[in-house]
Amino acid sequence: MAQQKLLEGIRIVDLTTVVFGPYATETLADLGADVIKIEGLTGDVFRHAGRPRQVAGMGMCTLNLNKGKRSLALDLKTEEGKAALAAQLAEADVFIHNVRGKAIERLGFGYEAVKAIRPDIIYVHCVGFGSGGPYADYPAYDDVIQAATGTTNLLSRVDGNPVPRYLPSLVADKVSGLHGAYAVMAALIHKLRFGEGQFVEVPMFEAFTHFMMQEHLFGLTLVPPQETAGYPRQLDPYRQPFPTADGYIVIVPYTPDSIDTMIELMNAPELASDPRFADYPTRARNMSAFYAEMAQRTPQRTTAEWMRLMVEHDIPAMPVRDLQDITEDPHLQAVDFFQHRIHPTEGEYRKMRAPVSFSVGSFEVRPAPSIGQDNEDVLKPPAG
Repeated sequence: MAQQKLLEGIRIVDLTTVVFGPYATETLADLGADVIKIEGLTGDVFRHAGRPRQVAGMGMCTLNLNKGKRSLALDLKTEEGKAALAAQLAEADVFIHNVRGKAIERLGFGYEAVKAIRPDIIYVHCVGFGSGGPYADYPAYDDVIQAATGTTNLLSRVDGNPVPRYLPSLVADKVSGLHGAYAVMAALIHKLRFGEGQFVEVPMFEAFTHFMMQEHLFGLTLVPPQETAGYPRQLDPYRQPFPTADGYIVIVPYTPDSIDTMIELMNAPELASDPRFADYPTRARNMSAFYAEMAQRTPQRTTAEWMRLMVEHDIPAMPVRDLQDITEDPHLQAVDFFQHRIHPTEGEYRKMRAPVSFSVGSFEVRPAPSIGQDNEDVLKPPAG
């Protein structure tokens, strides 16, 4: 029996670049959508992030970010290129792009123009800032959005170093990409129910503000404010990985029982009688002090010894790992998360499977294409 694709038959024309849009369409391709990646003759700029093994434009980041897609390389400055894109849009369910508004209008593929080609199109515009505000025409990348949302000041609130710093991940791009993926699927459900397409805008600034301020709006939630912004538990300088005899471990004694257990395991009866930790409400107010006390005692044992005790007593914990070690994680190996595959041009590589599993809908996606690899197949006239 053929493996079932959850988004079988959904055709997405993808004119996105870098990570925000491509992560959205990678997610949709992982679910079985037919994603046609439209790119210039030299390819999406992010294709060149990481040295390719064999073929130009097949940098390491593209092997996962563009898996499951087909590549159609076009010169959209030419009439021939524009005609080819228009032909693809005529057969598409979704058009998603991150070209700024004025530029896409000049190119001839604004919403009204594309709607004239395909009246029920779902037109998804990935932008830096929403079109209703004064930043609407500003360019944006992950760094810009981290600054605009206050994210670059979070570490300063924790460690007292006043220098703003990025979280070292394209976190705003990827969070916004997931917003883009669910927006596409919501619009598809609407289209299946009511038969109409629509224009969808996915702005990075608003998406990442929505993500970051779920907890960090905190004291500003009430009007007038009762406290400042910033969720104290996340900004606690003592709520950090704890040192062990041979490394570091994260331990989260979140419940009253787990705090009592930690006091016992640390051989620290004096903490049980400490007035700062007399009862649960008092402990909750003084958790920062409790973390500081833990950090003084966790070097008593090795990381492995603490981990064994935490599992035995059902207290959430994990050793602190380096990125270099993640592919060897026994859990990820057991669930076949990093899968070894052979790429047609780049040889053996690690593919990350979609993290969500379904009782139906599991299938293998095609390897990431080289620039323009699918031109002949995509551009050939339909049979009949």
